[in-house]
Amino acid sequence: HSSEISEEASRRGYQVMLHIPIEAPANAKSETIELHSGMTAEQVTRVVQQMLETVPQAQGANNHQGSVGTSDPALMNAIMPALHDRDLFFVDSRTSVATVAYVAARRAHVPTASRDVFLDDTEELPAIHRQLELAVRDAKLHGSAIAIGHPYPVTLQALAEFLPKLQREGVSLVFASQVVH
Repeated sequence: HSSEISEEASRRGYQVMLHIPIEAPANAKSETIELHSGMTAEQVTRVVQQMLETVPQAQGANNHQGSVGTSDPALMNAIMPALHDRDLFFVDSRTSVATVAYVAARRAHVPTASRDVFLDDTEELPAIHRQLELAVRDAKLHGSAIAIGHPYPVTLQALAEFLPKLQREGVSLVFASQVVH
């Protein structure tokens, strides 16, 4: 439902990002279509273009899973020109400490940033609140922070409860494009 969801999000004034499936460890569920190590640059470009055709409103991208793929310099170096050619930014979800995605994006002159906090590794309200606190701390310390989560009911509940606190503390939510460089 990528096309319908991105159209509706764009209509509502939200920024749309392409969530690119990238190779994860063998024990993780692979996606029907994903970018993986060993693909040629031409194959990568073709698959990224096909993905973007389903989400033409995309202004940026990030990786879905991808701890194997984002650690592969050849794969990351093949992805970034396809994003650059479409004037898209890239947010590294940092699914691996060995990621080279940020460096590859910078090298390809793709505006980029990395995730600071993952909100819902633990799908429990107190845990998500703690992660939100970390995001606020990082934002105050560094001027911005990127927090990534899923649309789980508990994550949405935590965000709804936390938004008034953000406003009281002078922290604003912004689109990812406003914090990439």
